[in-house]
Amino acid sequence: MAQLLAVVGGGDLSTHAVLAAEALRKAAGRRNAPLALEIRGKGGGNPIPEATIAQARAVLLVGEGDLGEGRFGALTRARAAIDDVLTDVNAVLDRLLAGASAAPGAAAVAAPKRIVAITSCPTGIAHTFMAAEGLQSSAKALGHDIRVETQGSVGARDALTPTEIAAADVVIIAADTGVDRARFAGKRLYATNTKAAIRDGKGLIATALAEAQLQDTGAAAEATGPARPAAAEKKAGAYKHLMTGVSFMLPFVVAGGLLIALAFAFGGIDAMKPENAGTLGYALGEIGAKAAFALIVPALAGYIAYSIADRPGIAPGMIGGMLAANLQAGFLGGIAAGFIAGTVTAFLNKQIRLHRNLEGLKPVLILPLLATTITGLLMVYVVGVPVAAVLAALTDWLKGMQGASALVLGLVLGGMMAVDMGGPINKAAYASSAALLSSGVDAPMAAVMLGGMTPPLGIALATRLFPNRFTKPEREAGGAAAVLGAAFITEGAIPFAAADPLRVIPSMVAGSAVAGAIALTSGVTLKVPHGGLFVLPIPNAVTNLPGALIALVAGTLVTGLLVGLLKKRAA
Repeated sequence: MAQLLAVVGGGDLSTHAVLAAEALRKAAGRRNAPLALEIRGKGGGNPIPEATIAQARAVLLVGEGDLGEGRFGALTRARAAIDDVLTDVNAVLDRLLAGASAAPGAAAVAAPKRIVAITSCPTGIAHTFMAAEGLQSSAKALGHDIRVETQGSVGARDALTPTEIAAADVVIIAADTGVDRARFAGKRLYATNTKAAIRDGKGLIATALAEAQLQDTGAAAEATGPARPAAAEKKAGAYKHLMTGVSFMLPFVVAGGLLIALAFAFGGIDAMKPENAGTLGYALGEIGAKAAFALIVPALAGYIAYSIADRPGIAPGMIGGMLAANLQAGFLGGIAAGFIAGTVTAFLNKQIRLHRNLEGLKPVLILPLLATTITGLLMVYVVGVPVAAVLAALTDWLKGMQGASALVLGLVLGGMMAVDMGGPINKAAYASSAALLSSGVDAPMAAVMLGGMTPPLGIALATRLFPNRFTKPEREAGGAAAVLGAAFITEGAIPFAAADPLRVIPSMVAGSAVAGAIALTSGVTLKVPHGGLFVLPIPNAVTNLPGALIALVAGTLVTGLLVGLLKKRAA
């Protein structure tokens, strides 16, 4: 790629010039575009070497004053104000890259590419579609043709067809969970997370076109599941494997929790006792508690293993998860079983080599047998008992917490939901609280859901109480944020936090922490891990409904008032 130059005129090396230079450096780094930067001011600078200028194709001139333009001869020039760089660095960099790809003094547009993509996040709600929108708008701006398949909680939407995949120049997978890559064999593929697509779709597309790697088309890859490119392997860590398991576990938790609540609604508090067998309440309780909830830990373990070792890991993982449940090791044992099964299966798959005529036996016979045996023995003799003891101690502490311990846990869980709004910290609090439902601990889930609803609701309130702190588009977006907050979609607050993070994020953390603390200290519990306001009216889904509403209102008020007091008046 051609060497690019950028000169930022900063007067006395002002903070804005330094920030603009750093924004350009990071944006160029995301696209793997070599960029030599110079900041000019009265206090000196870091002049670009003559040798570097001689190898360059284009230069970006940012700001005003003496930029030493005479040094650049016939180089293609692009110009921008410092405010332009700080507002939309990607658009500025696009102009520079267009100039670098053209003849000196001219502009050129790269040949359009055909792109197919998949987006997926653990809960399959906001980040999935925000990533898809980021890719679609970025591809359109760059002149590329793109088709995006979203893999959400209700399955795949806008599924890619074999014809579209065959015609694609590159495949982009922006996912925080494991995605089956078998159908992309023989295509150039680049894998990353949803955040990359949301934050810098243009940079992601440019990087994918440059760095995508060919998927293996060999018989072994087809038999044992999709091969991951090296780039994806580096980015697929323990968090991603855990989130894959959580995303498949959630429907069991939601269905089971709601059915148990409905059982109590129809049959009273004693609906699930043996003497009520044959009643509707008893039947709903059997379905929810003894079927749906019984599969929570096996599903969690099985799909953690799937994320690590693809399809051959599902059977050993689920069997290990069932052993964890039987050994009273709960979700902690399920997590351990999933990672053990996935790691063992991946290791055996890599080490066992068979004649190509016998390769088909590996995924259906050899790997399930050996991996299940090893995982099962480790769970029974090594992992199960100590993990069960840890879980029992944790469960007893959580069920018995009151006073200061409940206050601190509520503050922490609620605050975590607002720190990154759908990111790793948010998901860590959510995943652990959802998994605890399978062990009968449902207080943390209340703190997490109420704390997660507070940020967008608080922002919506602030746009109404302090309209002069927001631009007209932000005030209009406040209504949408209220709807998202009511549905427990914390990501509805992301656009406001991104626009003013130093003031908005602390305000949201404070409100969510207050909501979580009030929920736990007032004894609120929640049996359902999603749904927001729409599940609160379900009988017995929430314990102490007035306390839950007080916590939500208090947290919303704190966030709304702090945002209004801290934000500056909108231009």
